[in-house]
Amino acid sequence: MSTQYDLIVRNGVVVDGTGAAPFAADVAIKDGVIAAVGEVDGDATREIDAGGKLVTPGFVDIHTHYDALAMWDTHMTPSSLHGVTTVVMGNCGVGFAPCRPEDRDKLIELMEGVEDIPGAVMHEGLEWTWESFPEFLDALEAKPRDVDVCALVPHSALRVNVMGDRAVAFEPATPDDIAKMRAITAEAVRAGAFGVSTSRTTSHKTLAGEYVPTLRVYEDELLGLAEGLNDAGSGMIEAVSDWITDESPDTINAEPNPVEAFGILRRVAEKSGRPMVYTLAQRNTQKQMFEQLLEMNKQAYADGVNIRPVFPPRAIGILLGLQASQTPFSGCPTFKTLNDLPLDEKVAKLRDPAIRAQILSEDPVKESTFPLIHRLSYSYMFQFGGKDYIPQENESAEAIAGREGRSAPEVAYDMLLEKDGRGFIYMPITNYTGYSLSASERLLGEEIAIMGLGDGGAHVGFILDAGFPTWLLTHWGKATGKYDAPELIRRLTTDTADAAGLYDRGRIKVGMKGDLNVIDWETLDFEAPYVVQDLPANGKRLMQGASGYEYTVVSGEVTFEAGKPTGALPGKLVRGQRVKPEAVAAAAE
Repeated sequence: MSTQYDLIVRNGVVVDGTGAAPFAADVAIKDGVIAAVGEVDGDATREIDAGGKLVTPGFVDIHTHYDALAMWDTHMTPSSLHGVTTVVMGNCGVGFAPCRPEDRDKLIELMEGVEDIPGAVMHEGLEWTWESFPEFLDALEAKPRDVDVCALVPHSALRVNVMGDRAVAFEPATPDDIAKMRAITAEAVRAGAFGVSTSRTTSHKTLAGEYVPTLRVYEDELLGLAEGLNDAGSGMIEAVSDWITDESPDTINAEPNPVEAFGILRRVAEKSGRPMVYTLAQRNTQKQMFEQLLEMNKQAYADGVNIRPVFPPRAIGILLGLQASQTPFSGCPTFKTLNDLPLDEKVAKLRDPAIRAQILSEDPVKESTFPLIHRLSYSYMFQFGGKDYIPQENESAEAIAGREGRSAPEVAYDMLLEKDGRGFIYMPITNYTGYSLSASERLLGEEIAIMGLGDGGAHVGFILDAGFPTWLLTHWGKATGKYDAPELIRRLTTDTADAAGLYDRGRIKVGMKGDLNVIDWETLDFEAPYVVQDLPANGKRLMQGASGYEYTVVSGEVTFEAGKPTGALPGKLVRGQRVKPEAVAAAAE
């Protein structure tokens, strides 16, 4: 006699993803879909007792960069360690398709600089069985994973594919170029792409200092991509911007013009009718601009334009350290001579007074290949204990230097040597204002704002924010109590799923996809960051685990139990956005 269900989670406290009050219920899954919610009779191949635990939908992360990792690995960590069951990758306009063979190195160099994935890792790990975006999707589909993956078409790859060297020379696209990009975008979306992504920020460049090909594209090119989505009848636009409008590459230091720059995005979304999301964060040097952008966005949304900001729940922070890919002194010539030494030998050299004096006398900026080098500031550098993401302003390297009569670089240098070189310096670069997360708290209170920007799969050696879901729940829920669990779970499920057009998940409801988390609210927490060496070419990356996720379920199969992978790999490529349930009902009438 066959069992009635594949999985039953019994006796849990269901937080269904809609923001509604929790309720006691069983949840049964059959053939990857939620088949019953309530008091479930019958049996299952596996049953889980969730007594006293929260049962939530699996989390949906719409801003990741697993484009490379998804090609060689089956586990999309750190994200899957933090309850994430679906990711959208290909953000910020960078990725690997479409791509002609002669352009592969260009895209690797761009990904290496923008997303801090070592070139050697990608050269060894990518097999390049594709040229077109549909072929890239086929390659993604061929590999099982622990999460579902969705892919955006990256504008930089698309531009290089159509324009060749003219793309990286910042030449304006011709009408013929735009028509070709529009057609390729439509082809990709028909094959299953979720939309297109673009970047207009100077923070994105190769290690050689070359800016992304999309930095100064004109409005007509962006509109052409959006019309490609319309041609296919589906797809979203994702954008990141410095809010500078001058299209000339020699005006990199131009002042932001948020009114006109946001106007470009609004007009593209309005004219095309396509939904758009963009990065919104409060930079340390531009503390009020995010408020201006938010108010313009709220007005646009009230006017019926579907454009929404994506924001981090805490500061986006750089981890600087001898085990990370960057330190404040990585650009110093003497420091570079130590790069290939084992950690213990490097620490011994750095403790040598003569080497210390020499490094501190050198210019750390002139020869730096770090895209964010000009955003480093000793007034925002803090010794990192592993969990202190809201450091006190008076504990910065600059503040300590002032109290102790030393220079800030000396303090930072000594911080690097703490724990025998195994510690980190934490430097928040957005959404931090002197022991405050006012920007994140402000945006959490806005209905149109979407929690995200964890960047899983990217910045593997200096940023580790893929644990944002756990931070959101532990800080804003458990520690401060400013938001209740149903609202925070909504932020991680229906809000993100619906924004991406994933209307088949994010809710615990009959007919929805069988993705769940069983969470012990009392023990929910995140671990301190650490380094693993598990990439191709023996590459290293930062990693962060969590506790309290008793079970994570994808399509009815348990993928993680007590934070450990079970070996199940039910994750698949998701081809194309899902139709809203009300649209399906209307079509059936």
